[in-house]
Amino acid sequence: MSANVPDPTAINGTPGSAPAAAPKPPVKDAGDTRHSDRGTSLWGEAFARLRRKPMAILGAVIILLFIIVAVFAPILAPYGGEDTPGMGLVTPTDIPGIGTPGYPLGLDNFGGDVYSKLIWGARSSLLVGVISTCIGLVGGMFLGALAGGFGGWVDTVIMRIVDILLSVPNLLMAVSIAAIAGQSQYAGMIAIGAAQIPVFARLLRSSMLQQRGQDYVLAAQTLGLGRGKITMSHLLPNSLGPIIVQATLALATAVIDAAALSFLGLGGGVPQTAEWGRMLTVAQNFLSSAPQLAFLPGICIAITALGFTLLGESLREALDPKSRKK
Repeated sequence: MSANVPDPTAINGTPGSAPAAAPKPPVKDAGDTRHSDRGTSLWGEAFARLRRKPMAILGAVIILLFIIVAVFAPILAPYGGEDTPGMGLVTPTDIPGIGTPGYPLGLDNFGGDVYSKLIWGARSSLLVGVISTCIGLVGGMFLGALAGGFGGWVDTVIMRIVDILLSVPNLLMAVSIAAIAGQSQYAGMIAIGAAQIPVFARLLRSSMLQQRGQDYVLAAQTLGLGRGKITMSHLLPNSLGPIIVQATLALATAVIDAAALSFLGLGGGVPQTAEWGRMLTVAQNFLSSAPQLAFLPGICIAITALGFTLLGESLREALDPKSRKK
């Protein structure tokens, strides 16, 4: 009597069939980077977050347009910065305004094309802002690296000097230095840059002090590396994040300070110089008859400072662990 026992090798009713093999996981191509497990750097994560911030994008667009206008000013401006092509159209009682044929933004009291002067003013503001910020950045990093890297009496002496400088408002210090150095654009750059040195110095020193207690510094000391080697190769590179953010914000301050020095007559040049602050100085005598002479350069200053501020604040939030949003 035969028992009806199922064949153990039967699969789906087919006798003698071998068991189906389990599906193998897909083999990941070594060259496929779409699913890479490698970690990203701090700056990589920061830029990834910046791309998702509308304010950062807006600030970057404003800065990019500002740089393009400043760099290509000779091409974009119909006239030179101090040219007066419309001198014959200006009278003591009538200054042609916006919409004048041949002069889309009108003329100033000297007969200069306001549109051209605004473009050349962008170049002047970019030059002053970048050079003065570089002066403050280099000087501040030098003092901050000395104070944060060596500590002790070096730190004490440098920080007391920095505290004295910080007690004076930036603009007041810049005005004082410019008044002593002379009325020129280069003196204004030095004045604005010198006023920013204590800010960069204290910020870098604070960042380096935070890094000195990290494990990688202790490991470097255990390996016998000298203080100078640890400071330049490890502490300083890892402390530059806040400095870069502050440099972005300092550019906005430098543009405003440069306009302020020119408004006070300490920026050098002649009255018809194409510089936003100088244009504001001249325009204050024509606020009732030609208010556009004050509004247009004022708007340019505000928009440029806004662009650097938006990008700087967004970068600060992207680099700050406490401000990161998931």
